[in-house]
Amino acid sequence: MMTRTALPRRTFLRGLGAAVALPWLESMTSAAVPKPPVRMGFVYVPNGMDVRNWNLDYEGKLGQLSRIMKPLEPLRDEVTVLSNLTHNNGRALLDGAGDHGRCCGSYLTGIQPKKSATDIHVGISCDQIVANAIGNQTRFPSLELGMEDSRQAGDCDSGYSCAYTNNLAWRGETQPLPPVLDPRAMFERLFGVDAGLSSEDRARRNRFRKSILDFVSDDTRKLQQDLGPTDRRKLDEYLSSIREIERQLERAEKDNAQINPGMSQPYGVPADFAEHFKLMTDMLTVALQSDMSRVFTFLVTREGTSRSYREIGIADGHHPLTHHRNDPALMEKVSQINTYHVQQFAGWVEKLKSIKEGDGSLLDNCMIVYGAGLNDGNRHNHEDLPTLLVGRGGNAFKPGRRIVSRRETPMSNLFLTMMDRMNVPVENFGDSTGRLSGLNLG
Repeated sequence: MMTRTALPRRTFLRGLGAAVALPWLESMTSAAVPKPPVRMGFVYVPNGMDVRNWNLDYEGKLGQLSRIMKPLEPLRDEVTVLSNLTHNNGRALLDGAGDHGRCCGSYLTGIQPKKSATDIHVGISCDQIVANAIGNQTRFPSLELGMEDSRQAGDCDSGYSCAYTNNLAWRGETQPLPPVLDPRAMFERLFGVDAGLSSEDRARRNRFRKSILDFVSDDTRKLQQDLGPTDRRKLDEYLSSIREIERQLERAEKDNAQINPGMSQPYGVPADFAEHFKLMTDMLTVALQSDMSRVFTFLVTREGTSRSYREIGIADGHHPLTHHRNDPALMEKVSQINTYHVQQFAGWVEKLKSIKEGDGSLLDNCMIVYGAGLNDGNRHNHEDLPTLLVGRGGNAFKPGRRIVSRRETPMSNLFLTMMDRMNVPVENFGDSTGRLSGLNLG
């Protein structure tokens, strides 16, 4: 760590087996990076949506939101609702891997996945195009997070199905980037530097660790002496958020040991969906705030999941419920699950908005897509995909609107526009036909 008036953007607090990157501080404004960077991310929810309770019946400025979007109503000025975006290559045009495999495999690639028990083949995803171009500016070119793997659930029917339904990010045509599911594993990835430790030092750290912050306390004290009051307050809040993540992890691991002794479940994975979601997004927030990465994907349970939601009184599996055959009771449960997902997402968006960065908030410098690869889980259709864009992309976008594109507008057009905003312009991507009109301020 270096302490001086103008801090380098990539400053770390270091200690035994630990490295904690810093958030954006005022004392960094005269360093090499003149303003906060733009971040790009994708939050994917499975099995489509109950579109009756998702769709809006108006265009333009957002007013009252639909039932499923209702948790985002206090944040509607930060949300853009996008309609009529389609993944044509999610359809069974040629030889596909089933609707759930195609919709997830094509979501960030715009390419139809091939069906083969021994060969997976799709295409590089848009997040990885950006990561390849700008990833050398951050500690991690991209981060991949998730909350369920069908191989753990025991209901993955083939190699290609597993590959497509369990992965959003694709480094190349045959190389998926599996999401990290275990919060403890993600925490160690973000803050641990065990590779350079001797076995004795590693054992010592594990034996005496109470907090990762204890190991960077000397660097922290030195840095605080050189910071102004605003930066000291921001640093305190940031380090407190890391300590809270540690407490959440400790609670989850303790609960799992008591409730599921001897289970093969990763030891840091909470049984409760909302708790798991919060842990993963809290760590993602820290990673974005400290510029560890500017690109992420988050698979909110795998595509085709049959997860139940007993925490909200639903014992049925999600996927079977979506094949409701217009049964009102089953459709009601699908709406409850969809709303529950948005409720967790809205809590995270509120947190991003509360974090000050530069002249605005961390959320202002993000553009996060929230959506599904299917429209209606009962019909398995791939047009008018449920899609939200949250954040302003560094004040390039004007949210608080519903934008209705022409029918069959490729979802890839949105991704081209987002790649432009990340200063990674490409001529074509997937099945794109151009940039998405109506989104940019200019």
